[in-house]
Amino acid sequence: MGSDASGAILEGITVVDLTTFVTGGFATLMLANQGAEVIKIERPEVGDDSRHSGPPFVDTSDYEGEGRSASQHGESPYFWTVNYDKRSVELDLKSKEGYEICRELIDEADVLVENFRPGTAERLGLGYEEVREDHPELVYCSISAFGESGPWSERPGYDLLIQGMSGMMSVTGPEDGDPAKVGLPQTDLITAMWSAFGIVTALYRRERTGESERVELGMLDASLPWLTKQAAKAFVGEEPARMGTKDPVLAPYQSYPTADGYLNVACGNQKLWRQLCEEIGREDLASDPRFESNADRVENMDTLEDELAETFTERPTEEWVERLADDAGLPVGPVYDVSEALNSEQVRARGAVDTLSHSAAGEIPILEHPLNFETAESGFDEAPPLLGEDTDALVAALGYSESEIEELREKGVLSG
Repeated sequence: MGSDASGAILEGITVVDLTTFVTGGFATLMLANQGAEVIKIERPEVGDDSRHSGPPFVDTSDYEGEGRSASQHGESPYFWTVNYDKRSVELDLKSKEGYEICRELIDEADVLVENFRPGTAERLGLGYEEVREDHPELVYCSISAFGESGPWSERPGYDLLIQGMSGMMSVTGPEDGDPAKVGLPQTDLITAMWSAFGIVTALYRRERTGESERVELGMLDASLPWLTKQAAKAFVGEEPARMGTKDPVLAPYQSYPTADGYLNVACGNQKLWRQLCEEIGREDLASDPRFESNADRVENMDTLEDELAETFTERPTEEWVERLADDAGLPVGPVYDVSEALNSEQVRARGAVDTLSHSAAGEIPILEHPLNFETAESGFDEAPPLLGEDTDALVAALGYSESEIEELREKGVLSG
């Protein structure tokens, strides 16, 4: 890990990524953002499943060059968002030659990440115990749905299932409605962040001890610490319930309808509450005994919602934001749709959405990551790879000749 402080923090770290879909992909994406070289091993002719998850797709039918889209429809923007700054190698891991090339890539790497079902890596000859015999300093990360122990360890799992089994869906959605899935692959991303954190801390330990480390985690385990307030209620015998946009311990802390949309209001203390009442011309609410303290407001949350909604529907959202946030400095904000969020003046000013040149699709938008360091560099430099775009270069770097690479391609070990 001992890179120059003026460069990227993970510069010089090489990661072999054997994962598919979002969980492992976002974990290695976070490492790539901090300068690691991520080598993505993909199935010949197919690639990562997220390459053809969709629509929408971007048409690249006019493209001619090394590598290609794994989908007959073109390139997947969904795949892009999880695979900036990576290199793609098409490799048949079930073939003897493909396995050997994979082992050679691992021998040159610092980190291996896999999200097979428990036992699959061992059957492929890529389990931790076997790999570390040849590479005693490797950091090895295993991600699965339920972890490698317990009665559910053999079950398959996806974000939807984990959202349900973690309790998240039970506290998401309208209070009088059905359980709802969070509109993002929430538990995939939670698990990815834990994975990246585990990998970086394992690299730090290796720097101190020179020893290998294995990071093993399940999506269900990774999701439970995020319950926080809801878990606190359950720990004392209360059953958390769906509350829409309301908060179980703060009020007003929710969305309210306006004349043309919605406004989020987050007044977490008495000073903010009194100031809000003054700014909206509802001083009567501040002196109302039903709303005197936060505990009173939480107890009478539905009545408070009716009172505030009646006032907020008198003006459009933008007018409220200007009046309350910009002029009065209160914690209120609009509820944007995704396009509005990606194009807000704040996002543009921070460079949180940028562009990169894609070898087949031209200029594409990218979602930058939020870490800004005083001296170290971070950020994405290259667009997501086409399927197999780096196969020849990376295999040649292992010492294979052009004729050997062509022979492996003819045998189906390599593609691209």
